Amino acid sequence: MDKTFSPILWEDNHLKLLDQTKLPSEEIWLDCTTPQHVADAILCLAVRGAPSIGVAAAYGVILGVQGVAESELENAFHDTASFLEGTRPTAVNLRWAIEQGRQVFAKTSNQGTQAVCDALLDLAHRLKAQEIASCQQMGQFGSELFDDGNRVLTHCNAGALATVGYGTALGVIRAAWENGKKVEVWVDETRPLLQGARLNSWELKQLGIPFHVIPDNSAGAIMSRGWVDRIVVGADRIAANGDAANKIGTYSVAVLAQHHNVPFYVAAPLSTIDLDTATGADIPIEERNPDEVTNILGQQQITPDDTLAMNLAFDVTPNDLIAAIITEMGVLKPPYTESIKDAFERAQSN
Repeated sequence: MDKTFSPILWEDNHLKLLDQTKLPSEEIWLDCTTPQHVADAILCLAVRGAPSIGVAAAYGVILGVQGVAESELENAFHDTASFLEGTRPTAVNLRWAIEQGRQVFAKTSNQGTQAVCDALLDLAHRLKAQEIASCQQMGQFGSELFDDGNRVLTHCNAGALATVGYGTALGVIRAAWENGKKVEVWVDETRPLLQGARLNSWELKQLGIPFHVIPDNSAGAIMSRGWVDRIVVGADRIAANGDAANKIGTYSVAVLAQHHNVPFYVAAPLSTIDLDTATGADIPIEERNPDEVTNILGQQQITPDDTLAMNLAFDVTPNDLIAAIITEMGVLKPPYTESIKDAFERAQSN
């Protein structure tokens, strides 16, 4: 896996997505020619991770207006934007990308369908490039937090698959490795959809970084034995006060980290920080199909028939459990209300 790898491609006026539900056993690319195709891919997690969802939606909007008569252009755009925006409530990058698309449309709608499509495509390409560059930059900042020989635990997948390219949490680990630090990775399997076991292992194997997959409920045990030196995870939304929503199970890892005095880091671009969300209590938490809990990847039922299950997709880690937030603008430290505000001000002045 080189630095040009991306799970999202635009070719021949349509979107191609690497189907992450098929990994690691198969590498299948989905051809998305309509907004419905993109929405279905987002909903079934064929494309997942906050930055990747946002970029996929930015391209998806184009599919809703290509070839549309100018008399229907405004309705087609706004219907498509609202439709895609509603697919995943927690990932703020989705709303962020769609809102930028609305701004582009407002400036170009009087120029005709082709001009709108060209401008939206320029935006989508730019957002993709920005996300990759942000990940590479935060990787360099984050790698400084790691020492040679560190054993690093991560939860869910926040690598190139989730972030258009390179990665946030895995990007930090990757940068440390590329900078000559011989890190090893503990990969939480990440029930119920096993993003760690399936996707982190796929990425780390290609990168040549040594790793062990562990059951989620082993994290505390290996911390208690002193086998974890650092923890780094991604995020789907970070509130203005530094509370961070990530894949379900992250909060438990953070609590264990505090008990065992293991630094717990969150790596995410500024596009994942939502200044309009004051605290984690204001972050909407997606609840997915209970069948994902009662079945293993939809292939084998593991509970009695008609078993009730709850399937919260995310949880929120309070800011007091987070040692630092790693961004493309540097490593942010508490108090996060101040350091986050400062990071945005520096980004706007650049």
